[in-house]
Amino acid sequence: MSSLTAANSSERLGATIPGAFPHGNASQTTVSTTHQTLAEALYARRAEYTRPRNVRIKVGSWNVAAMKGVEQDIAAWFVNGKGIEESLAGLGVSQPDPDDDSPKESVPAQEARRTTIAPTIPANDAKALPGNEEVGLYVLGLQEVVDVASATEALRPYTDPSVANRWKSSVATALPTGYELVAEQQLIGLLLLIYASPEVHPHVKAVSTTSVGTGLMGYMGNKGAVTARIVLGETTRLVFVNCHLAAGSDKAALERRNWDAAQVTSRTRFDPITDAMDLNQGHGESLGDEDFAFWFGDLNYRLEGMPGDDVRRLLTVHTRQDDQDAEDTKDTSSDSAYSSKRDSQDDIPLPPELDPASLQTTILSLLPHDELKQQQKAGKAFHDGWEEGPIRFLPTYKYDVGKVGVFDSSEKRRCPSWCDRILYRTRASRHQYNLKAKEQEAARKRDEEMKAKGLDRAAEDEDVLYDYDPETDGDKNDSYDEYDEQDDPEPEIVPTKAGFSDEFVLEAYTSHMRVISSDHKPLDAVFLLKYDAVMPDLKTAIHQEVARELDRQENEGRPSITVVVDRSTGSASPKNDDTIDSSFDGVDFGDVVFGKSKRRNITIANTGRVPASFGFTNRPVDTSQPEGAFPPWLTPKFDRDPDTQSKASSGDLNEQYTLEPADVINIELKLKVNQLDTVHMLNEGSSCLEEVLVLRVQDGRDHFLPLRAHWLPSALTRTVDKLIKIPEGGIRKLQGQKPDCEGVRWSVPREIFRLTEAVEVNMERALAEWGMTGHDGNRENAPWQHNAAWPFVNDKVSNEDVLADVIEAIDCDEPFEQAFPADMRPKTRLEYLADALLLFLRSLQDGVITKSLWEKLEEGIVRREKSKQQLDRDDEKIWALEILASQPNHNATFLLLISMLQNLTHQIAEASKPDPATPRASVDLPASPTVAVRRRTLSRVPDIAVRQLIHRNYAAVLSEVMFRGPNSEKLRERDRSVRRERMTRLVELFLRNEDDGTA
Repeated sequence: MSSLTAANSSERLGATIPGAFPHGNASQTTVSTTHQTLAEALYARRAEYTRPRNVRIKVGSWNVAAMKGVEQDIAAWFVNGKGIEESLAGLGVSQPDPDDDSPKESVPAQEARRTTIAPTIPANDAKALPGNEEVGLYVLGLQEVVDVASATEALRPYTDPSVANRWKSSVATALPTGYELVAEQQLIGLLLLIYASPEVHPHVKAVSTTSVGTGLMGYMGNKGAVTARIVLGETTRLVFVNCHLAAGSDKAALERRNWDAAQVTSRTRFDPITDAMDLNQGHGESLGDEDFAFWFGDLNYRLEGMPGDDVRRLLTVHTRQDDQDAEDTKDTSSDSAYSSKRDSQDDIPLPPELDPASLQTTILSLLPHDELKQQQKAGKAFHDGWEEGPIRFLPTYKYDVGKVGVFDSSEKRRCPSWCDRILYRTRASRHQYNLKAKEQEAARKRDEEMKAKGLDRAAEDEDVLYDYDPETDGDKNDSYDEYDEQDDPEPEIVPTKAGFSDEFVLEAYTSHMRVISSDHKPLDAVFLLKYDAVMPDLKTAIHQEVARELDRQENEGRPSITVVVDRSTGSASPKNDDTIDSSFDGVDFGDVVFGKSKRRNITIANTGRVPASFGFTNRPVDTSQPEGAFPPWLTPKFDRDPDTQSKASSGDLNEQYTLEPADVINIELKLKVNQLDTVHMLNEGSSCLEEVLVLRVQDGRDHFLPLRAHWLPSALTRTVDKLIKIPEGGIRKLQGQKPDCEGVRWSVPREIFRLTEAVEVNMERALAEWGMTGHDGNRENAPWQHNAAWPFVNDKVSNEDVLADVIEAIDCDEPFEQAFPADMRPKTRLEYLADALLLFLRSLQDGVITKSLWEKLEEGIVRREKSKQQLDRDDEKIWALEILASQPNHNATFLLLISMLQNLTHQIAEASKPDPATPRASVDLPASPTVAVRRRTLSRVPDIAVRQLIHRNYAAVLSEVMFRGPNSEKLRERDRSVRRERMTRLVELFLRNEDDGTA
């Protein structure tokens, strides 16, 4: 077969083998597609970083029968290739050198000097097989290194490594200098050792060993296999299986051997291969995933249906000694295979397979009875691609220990058999078997379908080209005559899983008859493998080139966007943006205060060659923060709508937008801090206005947009105890210091005092304005007439910036007039101040009435409710004031607010009195938006009824912001309503005057 034809055949076969590395049309020097993976592109250039290498693999198998001294023979037969009787074992073994004048030791002499402390190989024996440095991988499989029939001996390998060490020492001593043990595995009597030469050892990777016990109870290790997997040159998988299958010559033993082999196949698992040449390595490998497998050992298959005495008698003809005197050799009974057949000079010598008296003819007559051959043919064992070299040697079992050719002479007189075997399988042969099996199964189904229709396929259609016969189809050869005259057999081209084409050939397969230290004869097979090995330095260089090229092509084909930040400050408030750092690589909002918006613009442009879909991805926030792409204080506004159904299809993206090449989108980012929880964390320093937005581009890279702002502290969300320590000038005067660094300055928080004072003043102005503009005949248009909770509940169109300016005036201790437009009416100013007061009271961390104070107050209220005890109004106020007095600053703040509410009530009541010049029979009561009030509970005196109604509404509104009670979330709605009513009545208690009467 020419190299070109072999290569084409290899490519055709490799293209169909499952699991093989994908073959593409990529150039050997350039990467032709941006969709290639790095592994595929690297594979496309494999010729640049691999070099062909040859390795000779020698596989040896020997059942040593736990005999003493057997390790002494390892060097001669396994390493040096000696101990072969050329006339009794063939296939490539060398013939004796006719020029060698050193006679080989005779069989009787060899047997006579046999001891357990010296090698039994005949003296002056010549090497007949490759050995020493000619072999790159030595693979030795031993069976019964301990007596498996003895429980004590069988347990020794688990506690005593001396047996394995003795064998390793013997092999290491016999091998040439530099050979390394690369794999070993022992299972009781089974021992597998693999050694690599100095040239091969650097190319051995991904070594994995395992064992499978199939003995007692199907799992004990007295029978089973030890297995090793290695990878040569990162390209070629080799698996070696050393086994000892069930013994016995009956049918049950045969079935058990088949079962053992199936168990080894199904239960053998190797570690995953992590080499970069492999694409699919998420799991371990099993038998069948390799490129070349070698199964050897004492398979124990016998000669079926052959009487032992007949076989021994037939084979003994070929094992008679040939070292007798010349007179003895003339005797007609001394015909043996050791002496060549004499014919007359005129006769033409017959080939061994045609000579009825030759050893080859005898072997060919026995092989049809070999159980292993029969089981392979029947498809019951070793039929899925396993092959064996031609058998031209005598059975390896069973011999008398110490004898060359004396078969079992014990009472059992066992039938000689080829128990010891070396099988091999390539990835290609296994694939070809699978294809043929599928074809046969398809043919069988077609036959069954035609039979079911009552048709005779052979007679019905003359176009049928073949008949399927399950008894004969699938056989390679019905004859065991595998004689081949070629000295150099043609190599087999084998596509590997990694996509390379290896060459593989069996050079020799034979037994060593002259080894007499065991009842089994050792045998070995020599294979020559040509494979492509990865050169690590070359591969690294090519890997870097491919990675750079792929990166370049990927970048050109990937979506690409550019984010531009507008450095202008826009409409930010004055005096705050002078702190902006223009060198900051992100969005800087400068100084930020409560309630005031800051805006910044960013522009996103598609600067790539393909459409770009992107969106802001959700932030990895803790459980205390709301989920989403943006923090709670930031709001984006895009100048276009998002893609249709973007939220349903974009995964963790907030919304998705798509830009065509050269297209742009503008985004306005608005920062506004108006949530009290956020204000509290910012004031305390447990949070800051810093964030990194992640802009995720589909199939592109992420962009990170930093945001930052400087928080100016606010008096909001403080406690009363801290507020009373803030000096004049407001919270900003402290310049970052804690309020409690100063001593107590005020009896009540100055901020609350200023707000209550401003509310009273602006109430007076608003009523005065109403008196001048709307009193005459328009009394029903008075704001309190529509709302008894006014100004704390109002219907103005709120401007958040005005409210934020009021809070800013509090924080900076500036006049409130600066917070209002010059043309704003007093009524509206009053309403903003009332809103600011409610916000400030709501933000207090401890409240005006603290949790501890309320718990004491509520305890007394509940106790009186249960006992149905009613106190006089003054006594009840005294009782409440005694409790509040335990926290003087809170008590004073509470009374300040009560005083403000009484003042507001008095002003509204005075403004509500009818004009004496136009007396009215009755007074229309204002609407009550916050609480339901029955008219019969009010005084019959109109003025007093108005006061009572206003007090009731004020108490309901203020109690919600002044009190800090226990957590009410776990309470039922009815219980929460009862608690709110108790708080309202307590405030109302302090609002009523003597003139108000009894509600």
